[in-house]
Amino acid sequence: NTSGLLLVAKNDNAHLFLAEQISEHSLTREYEAVVYGNLKNDSGTVDAPIGRHPVKRKQMAIVEGGRDAVTHYMVLERFGNFTHVKLRLETGRTHQIRVHMASLGHPVAGDDVYGPHNVITKLGGQCLHARKIGFIHPVSREYMEFTSELPEYFTKFLKELR
Repeated sequence: NTSGLLLVAKNDNAHLFLAEQISEHSLTREYEAVVYGNLKNDSGTVDAPIGRHPVKRKQMAIVEGGRDAVTHYMVLERFGNFTHVKLRLETGRTHQIRVHMASLGHPVAGDDVYGPHNVITKLGGQCLHARKIGFIHPVSREYMEFTSELPEYFTKFLKELR
């Protein structure tokens, strides 16, 4: 249910080239989210390993022996019961932002897997958006960067919070 940009490799060589950038932490991935509650700090880092949930096999969780996962966050705006944040990924694990923010006690608004159930059903999606991606192109070797505007349901929710 994450909106925004998606990077797709056209062939195996491109995939390997992009995967190398991810492993070297040189690929830029920035997201915006609205999370429940009021984050204590204006910025921070969650460095916690992620793997399959030991009981709920369709979910991910912070688990000992999981794969390294690092998420940096910065508060953009506070609304009392919600906080608008920018997030930057160093790693790219499945559900990484959703798991990390939920581990802080601030799940993504509208997340029906890691967030509180039956709290926000009117959103039409979770408030997690892939805002910016930057990478070195596999063929031209030029740095390219793309951005995506927030979807309407996300901006509408921000306006309601304001």
